[in-house]
Amino acid sequence: MTITPPPGDGPEPTSAAGQAPRAHGFPSPARDYLDGGIDLNRELVRDRTSTFLMRVSGQAMVGSGIGDGDELVVDRAATPQDGSVVVAVVNGELLVRRLVLGTAGGRRTVTLQTDDGAAPLTVEDVDALEIWGVATYCLHRL
Repeated sequence: MTITPPPGDGPEPTSAAGQAPRAHGFPSPARDYLDGGIDLNRELVRDRTSTFLMRVSGQAMVGSGIGDGDELVVDRAATPQDGSVVVAVVNGELLVRRLVLGTAGGRRTVTLQTDDGAAPLTVEDVDALEIWGVATYCLHRL
């Protein structure tokens, strides 16, 4: 018995290079928007219940990239570490400063430093220092 292909069935189509044809072109730009866009809460906020925005006034932290009018994302649940940029309450005033932890004479020391060359503020009573939170992001206007 002999099987013959029906008329019109020929060999596989090929390109000029002798390869099977492939899809060409570029993907639709609309594919980039399938995930719903950027959610800044998801990107910048670790814990929604303990995070707030704070607008900065002054140039004390400009060396760290924090300038007048910038907004800081501040996390109250984050644990301040040596070198963290924190929001501290000093004499009833909110200050944005770099936290420097150390020891001197067997005692813990806490210093709040600026980037503008001003004298650092040494906290005498470490237990009385109130830190509102740790700055996690700085938002600049362009």
